[in-house]
Amino acid sequence: MDLFDSSQNQEKFAPLADKMRPKTLTEFLGQGHIVGRGKPLRKMISSGQISSVIFWGPPGSGKTTLARIVAGKTKAEFIQMSAVTSGVKDVRAVISDAKDRLKFEQRKTILFVDEIHRFNKAQQDAFMPFVENGTIILIGATTENPGFEVNAPLISRSQVFVFKKLTDQNIEAMLKRALKKYFKKHRVDKKALNHIIKTADGDARTALNTLETATFMGQKITLPIAEEAAQKKAIYYDKKGDYHYDTISAFIKSMRGSDPDAAVHYLARMLKAGEDPIFIARRMVIFAAEDIGNAMPTALVVATNAMQATHMIGMPEAAIILSQAATYLASAPKSRTAYDAISSATADIDQKNLEPIPLYLRNAPIGFMKDLGYGAGYAWTDDPAFHQKMKFLPKNLRGRKYYQRPSKKKKT
Repeated sequence: MDLFDSSQNQEKFAPLADKMRPKTLTEFLGQGHIVGRGKPLRKMISSGQISSVIFWGPPGSGKTTLARIVAGKTKAEFIQMSAVTSGVKDVRAVISDAKDRLKFEQRKTILFVDEIHRFNKAQQDAFMPFVENGTIILIGATTENPGFEVNAPLISRSQVFVFKKLTDQNIEAMLKRALKKYFKKHRVDKKALNHIIKTADGDARTALNTLETATFMGQKITLPIAEEAAQKKAIYYDKKGDYHYDTISAFIKSMRGSDPDAAVHYLARMLKAGEDPIFIARRMVIFAAEDIGNAMPTALVVATNAMQATHMIGMPEAAIILSQAATYLASAPKSRTAYDAISSATADIDQKNLEPIPLYLRNAPIGFMKDLGYGAGYAWTDDPAFHQKMKFLPKNLRGRKYYQRPSKKKKT
């Protein structure tokens, strides 16, 4: 199988994503943690001494591309198959050819299996003896956790490399490279380019497919054209600008106004625009204490747990967790008594003299301090009458009421 047939017809009719596939590590974007200078995988590729590996990562992160780069750096025969369309019969045919190649040509075979997690246990077992004895060098690519989807013996004979989603900067560099090479007459608005980058969500193939579709629609690519090409509406949202603050403000005010529908709308708007879900969760924790407080103390528990769960789960499933918390907080009774209490106490500290703490409230860890009257007259007791007689505030603030207990309200 010749993966590098670069005939004019193939180049002409190949999709942009295939045309833009990097051929060398220099052109390869992203994954610096495994192919950066001095990293083990880069050394392995550069030396041409390849062992069996499994590439695990999201779609469009460069797994297949890196496998092809490996092929270009080794004298071994490179065979590619997809676990979606291949079966045990195909595997056996490849292994049979690999045996002959090793026997008669003294050449090894690199077998690249895309979506290896789709092979069942029996199909994966078919590789095992031949990976172990060196008949084939296996490169498996998977979007699923190999710890769950790939047989343990096969993993033990392979090195697993974890691929990360490409950054927006990686995608932007790739799109600009494509425009410069294939679409010199096209002009892309900045908003349109940003929309293609955002909707790709780190998937190089998706970004290039969207750009190619957009170029068919005219030489000037505007935001509406990018939206149509991506089949996804752009939501105007600047994480550092007015829309960021306006939307989170509307979200908070909707919860404060006990409107769960509006709260979910603004939550969805933020998430769809790519807002950091942890930022939203933090604001809900603050809201639970500030606007609900002791009117429903469990609100703070729900909000805090939602923030922790959002951190552990991540998007997109975290949207469900945030929705549950937002609707709970919006439906809860409201009280700002805790917020008002600390605000009033802080104002007094700023504006009034700080008189000494009463001696009977002070700590007396040594006898000398007890002789001075520290702690005198104070005793631990569960008698409410004793506490009612005690004066806990400094002398000049006695009688001040910072905290007003929230009235009992029915849950809305």
